[in-house]
Amino acid sequence: MTARIVQRIRPLLSFETIFLLIVILAFFLRFFALDLKLFHHDEAIHAWFAYELLQEGKYVYDPMYHGPLLYYLTTGMFTLLGDSDLVARILPALFGAAIVPLVYALHRLGYLDRRQTLIAALFIAISPNLVYFSRFLRHDIFQLFFTFLILVALLAYLEKGRLRYALIAGLGVAGGMTLKEDMPLFLVVLVVFGLILLWKKQIHLPPTWKRDLVCGLLLAIGIMAVFYSSFGVHFEILETGLFKAYTHWTAMHGQCRICGPWFFYILLFLLYEVPLLVLAAFGVLQFLERHDPVPGWVARIRSKIREIRTPAPSIPETGPSRVSEWGAGYTPVAWDKRELFFLFCIVWMGATLAAYAYIGEKVPWLIIHQLLPMIFVAVYLMTPRKTVFAIAGCVFLILMTWHVAFVPADVNEPIVQVQNSEDMRTVIKLMDASDTIVIASKDYWPLPWYYRGDLWKKKVQFYGQVIDESAVYEVDGDMVITHDLESYPSLPGYDKQTYKLAYWFSIYDNDKRLPEYYLKRDGRMGSINIDVFTKPGLYEKANLTAPV
Repeated sequence: MTARIVQRIRPLLSFETIFLLIVILAFFLRFFALDLKLFHHDEAIHAWFAYELLQEGKYVYDPMYHGPLLYYLTTGMFTLLGDSDLVARILPALFGAAIVPLVYALHRLGYLDRRQTLIAALFIAISPNLVYFSRFLRHDIFQLFFTFLILVALLAYLEKGRLRYALIAGLGVAGGMTLKEDMPLFLVVLVVFGLILLWKKQIHLPPTWKRDLVCGLLLAIGIMAVFYSSFGVHFEILETGLFKAYTHWTAMHGQCRICGPWFFYILLFLLYEVPLLVLAAFGVLQFLERHDPVPGWVARIRSKIREIRTPAPSIPETGPSRVSEWGAGYTPVAWDKRELFFLFCIVWMGATLAAYAYIGEKVPWLIIHQLLPMIFVAVYLMTPRKTVFAIAGCVFLILMTWHVAFVPADVNEPIVQVQNSEDMRTVIKLMDASDTIVIASKDYWPLPWYYRGDLWKKKVQFYGQVIDESAVYEVDGDMVITHDLESYPSLPGYDKQTYKLAYWFSIYDNDKRLPEYYLKRDGRMGSINIDVFTKPGLYEKANLTAPV
């Protein structure tokens, strides 16, 4: 009886079935309640630009807001499905989820075994950062998809030598380069690594590589020219755009506009991705121990490991070596395509960690560019014990994903950076119930998005700073919004209430209780606040309970 049950269950738990379940999980985590949270400050700006492009048909590249592809894609979604928070986030969720099937392509090409494929796909599916920023209208998740697409396409090209894969790689280059100015970092790492392998004759190009290279480059350059020139309307950007991008971002780096220590992203890994960080560090040691010669410091670490632990019985492993459960007792192995792939992932991970540690802008969404190569380093040599640790670590990852992505409240987490507060839902309901609104504050996003088009013109009198009280009474608005630090002590005839506009994790308010914070994820947050003055009866009109 038991044997029959096992025989029936086994096909349901095949490699392909499990991978399909992981893909479904990835799509579910990215699409479930996709509009649960209000737009982030940046999301509102990006959506508003796309809406303006839809309405007026005008776009000019500005490096402050990154490349054009995001705006054209989002505008296309608005055209098809209407403009809303949910529609704006559909493509980020789709591109984020589509990263997982590309892992299967790596497996089919022979670069990952089944265990590595399933664990890497699972990590990508449930990673707190990859899930959170797949539900987020920014350029980075699109860029990450194209980054991975380039890698998979080039590996397929090396395996099969077909033009189609060179063209797919060119499409990936075009997609990434029309999104963000940090895309060249990956391309430089990829090209330099590839040239070294060619020089050492460890990879070989197909006979048609010159034709394929030209075709791929022409496709990439053509797509970039179309988008950066706004479909031919602004050809001057093709001359000035590169210089504008360079000067803008070098200036931002010098100003240290959103600063942080060099280890900023390490802290984020420890907060959200600690199992991956541990496994990646161990994967690097495994790799270095497997390949001689090794640097002196690696040899010393290896000696210490062997001193404190008797090697466990070895288990068979693909290739000419035998490996213990946790890494001791390796014999050097010959370089093959899998080993070269993991070497590239280690170099890729190290380069991105170093580059983003150096770059002055420290923002949470940049972690995903460091996270993807780390996932592949983490699955190097998935021994049984390492696999058990990885699966156990998934419990931590899924709990963090649920906390940061699916809690409908203001969460005290660095991942949110400057997230618009749930308090704004009350403010928006009050604005909906108002006929005329005075906004006399320098901080007011995401309100232009939520009152886009005629609503803004009809309802809002915008000043951008505190105005004289007499001007407020001339407008005679139903509500008045000011920054709480540049406000009025009171306005006769109005009730006053302070709300959070946007919030962030504050290290200064939690520095004396960091271990407790790590476990509880509570504490005080920094915030931008607004004072909201309302005429009596507005809360009742908006079907809200007036605060006491």
